[in-house]
Amino acid sequence: MRKESIMFLEKLLAAPSPSGYEQPAQRLFREYVAPYCQVSTDVMGNVFGFIPGQGKDRPKVMLVAHSDEIGLQVKYINDKGFIYFSAIGGVDAHLTPGKVVNIHTAGGTIAGVVGKRPIHLMDAKDRDTVVKIDAQYIDIGAKDKKEAHKLVRVGDCITFSSSFTRLQGDRVASRGFDDKAGCFVVAEVLRMLAAENKRLPVDLYGVSSVQEEIGLRGGTTSSYTVNPDIGICVEVDFATDQPDVERKHNGDVALGKGPILTRGANINNALFELLYDTALKEKISVQLTANPRATGTDANVMQISRGGTATALVKLPLRYMHTPVEVVSLGDLDHAADLISATLKRIKSCSEFLPI
Repeated sequence: MRKESIMFLEKLLAAPSPSGYEQPAQRLFREYVAPYCQVSTDVMGNVFGFIPGQGKDRPKVMLVAHSDEIGLQVKYINDKGFIYFSAIGGVDAHLTPGKVVNIHTAGGTIAGVVGKRPIHLMDAKDRDTVVKIDAQYIDIGAKDKKEAHKLVRVGDCITFSSSFTRLQGDRVASRGFDDKAGCFVVAEVLRMLAAENKRLPVDLYGVSSVQEEIGLRGGTTSSYTVNPDIGICVEVDFATDQPDVERKHNGDVALGKGPILTRGANINNALFELLYDTALKEKISVQLTANPRATGTDANVMQISRGGTATALVKLPLRYMHTPVEVVSLGDLDHAADLISATLKRIKSCSEFLPI
């Protein structure tokens, strides 16, 4: 991976972006893709990068990934200055106690810790009980409610303190790879295609969407705006090469073996075959997963927007989803961008995706 790209990825991951609070990450996305395409933002906060193609009746293609991550939100501050919170998206209550967090306030970032009763003071039954999110609290070191209120407001968003960590080989860990890894791929596709300085046979919209973790909301509105003929969603998927994941649930998926192509009702079969055939021609390794119903991704809402869209999913293998230590292979990200770029050049018309 080139130096400038990895620097962008690190900055993107570091930017706080819980659902509804995505703009620090969206600003970085806009800044990165601006030299390569026409950029706009809608009232929801979705960012659109547009590269016009050439040819009569050319299809509109929407390439989308979501910039929002899971997180927490300030709900209540008690008399002693302890902060109670709620979850934004699918936060595992097992994980939060004892974590260092960052509260993103109008005055800047405030550090805090999620408190936990010492094991020495717990009954045996309490040691086996998960403390519910609404019973957990954050300690910022404030002496009372008045001092805490000077620093923090109800509604401020919270992220887990996590840094970009290099593991062995090309494996890296961070919070937020779900789905900033996908946003990175969208940005790289825009950059790579613009650098070739050749007009595509399609009008390409690269979208960094918002509020996916709380109901595919940005994907819904951006799909309505673009009204694409063809849609490719870039997401993460469960790697099953860790010891405690059952492969019967999600198939045989491993880090470093290439992007994942999904099959099922949410996927246009002709578009899947085009991606798969392109992977073979370009000698890009891919993995396959099956999903017999609508997926919990922006591909879901994109497929059924307006009169319908021919959709596909290109997924990135991910270990430890929705934790502060999500792990990916950088090579999988590069290969996903290569595959999508090569596939876009082979699209001829909308009619090739009709199921007839």
